[in-house]
Amino acid sequence: MCLPLLDGVFPALVLAGALSDPLGVAEVGLLVFGGGATVGVVLSEMDGSVRQRSVTILGVGVVLVAGAVLEAAAAPTFREVLDLGAFEVFAGLVVLSVAASTASARIGEVLPRPGVIIGLGLVASFDPSGASLAVRADPEVMLRAGAAAAVAVAFALQVSLLGPWIRGIVDVDRFRFGVAVALGTFSLGLFGVVPGETPAALAVLGVTFLFAFDPDGSVPSPNDDGNGGVGSGGPADGMEVTKGEAAPKEVCENEDHDDFVM
Repeated sequence: MCLPLLDGVFPALVLAGALSDPLGVAEVGLLVFGGGATVGVVLSEMDGSVRQRSVTILGVGVVLVAGAVLEAAAAPTFREVLDLGAFEVFAGLVVLSVAASTASARIGEVLPRPGVIIGLGLVASFDPSGASLAVRADPEVMLRAGAAAAVAVAFALQVSLLGPWIRGIVDVDRFRFGVAVALGTFSLGLFGVVPGETPAALAVLGVTFLFAFDPDGSVPSPNDDGNGGVGSGGPADGMEVTKGEAAPKEVCENEDHDDFVM
């Protein structure tokens, strides 16, 4: 979730005007800070109870929101030395790069890193004419940046809370690919191909949920611990094995008496 702060993707989007309206705030929060990578990490790599996972996500969220606000405060200062028309092209390219990496790790290994693309964009769009050293923090942009980060945190919390249910009926690989398509659509808005007021990327994300829905998946029971087991891993609560009745295989294998039927 914090990677866009570190590789320069988020400041590039701020300079490109991606947070100019509430729609852009939602798109950046759900697709850039959130997205398929966040879903994969929350569902596959986070251990512990729902409360433990939530505390971890909130801890990351504090760093994410603070970092987003700070970078949004610094970004407008660079407007004075950049040709924003040229820089927006590179901002779109970096989002396309992230989308391709999300869709396929093999493609991501071939493409240049986002930081490299942004560095080239800074060089290509550098325009020192009329530059000044004054800090030009925009409180409105800072507020929108914090809101975008908060959207991502809320999204991750929902994924953590509904984790067992999502594992049962959602194909995570399809969802990841759909998010890559949504990111590609988002980049078209930066290129000016799609009007900024059109919620095309969010529409693609909504369609992604529909295509990722897997009705054949098994929905876990409320006692599912999220790791494929039920309860404490032994026989189901309330089930009593009596003489002459079929017993669970693991009980029979550990039983030396002859009155259990295999």
